[in-house]
Amino acid sequence: MSLSFTGERSLGDLSQRRSRIGLVIGSGGIKCTMAIGLLKVLAHEGIPVDVAVGCSGGAIYAGLYALGDDVRDMEARSLVVWRDLFTKLHYRSLARAIAPAFFGYHEQVGLVDDRRVWDVLESQFGMRTFADCRMPFFVAATDYRTGEKVTLSEGRVIDAVRASIAIPLLLRAWPVQDRLLVDGGASNPLPIDIAIMEGCDIILAMGFESHMTADVGSFTQAIGRTSTIVTNHLLRATFAFYSTAHHAEVLPIVPLLDRDVGITEWEQVPYLIEQGEKAAYEQIPYLRRLLASQGAEPAVVAPMQRAVSAEIGATSPSTWRSTRPAAPSASPPASPPASPPASLSASLSAAPPASLSASPPASPPA
Repeated sequence: MSLSFTGERSLGDLSQRRSRIGLVIGSGGIKCTMAIGLLKVLAHEGIPVDVAVGCSGGAIYAGLYALGDDVRDMEARSLVVWRDLFTKLHYRSLARAIAPAFFGYHEQVGLVDDRRVWDVLESQFGMRTFADCRMPFFVAATDYRTGEKVTLSEGRVIDAVRASIAIPLLLRAWPVQDRLLVDGGASNPLPIDIAIMEGCDIILAMGFESHMTADVGSFTQAIGRTSTIVTNHLLRATFAFYSTAHHAEVLPIVPLLDRDVGITEWEQVPYLIEQGEKAAYEQIPYLRRLLASQGAEPAVVAPMQRAVSAEIGATSPSTWRSTRPAAPSASPPASPPASPPASLSASLSAAPPASLSASPPASPPA
């Protein structure tokens, strides 16, 4: 049975309940580790999340969070995840890509060895399912044959994440029921629409811009520059689109980097997490004002969040944290706060994508 969380609300209910908070983590490769910084801040500030949505690399951390994994464990494991995820080539696919007339071509070609990728994902998720999640969790993917958006919300989490990270040509497409799925970033890189469809009033949307290199000195760098331009404009267009009407409050969290970080540069993970933490703290004062204006300040922090918050606050202070703006008083202001320049309000009237069961073979294809 498919998990179904319609999230429909009447306007009269708003003053009688806590606002429904959604967390959306978009695609971005290794930059998605910056989401760990965001999760640390949410735990430290005692801000609950009701719905988690992930796309591509963002599905890894949204999934672990929805399953209730400890944020500190995610941080410790991230170095291993990105060190091992894309390190081994699949030589048969490489031969097919170089000489398809001789070796034959298959639509599931992928240059990275699936067995290594599967082992890494299995070490993180095991065989846990969407039913094991502590909150509604959704994964964005793309139908390889039709290009349609696909939302996964049942079956094994590992299968949904594997489908969502299937970067075309790099990783083989992943079969789910009668569909062949690839990277969710190809059709829905920041799936805010899913959180809106689930009735979220406030959406914390973490997206990742690519760093523009100063010079282009090769053909591959020229391709990379083009990809960066397209990706960055697509991200900005996504935020702009969801600001066309007022339905949910979308808080964009887009960390800024002072360097380019490649998908295999796992030694940069601590730096990325720190930048994610900084970007998240910049939005906390406004988020608290917004929650207070809706009568939505959480009175009780869930036991798991409270424990993680206390531990993070005691053991992992950042040197810059003492200079961040103090959180405003929880007492509601006379009138709702004006949205800051970085905050966007959103609404979507399109029908949600079809939900699929993630149930491909028990092991990756040979």
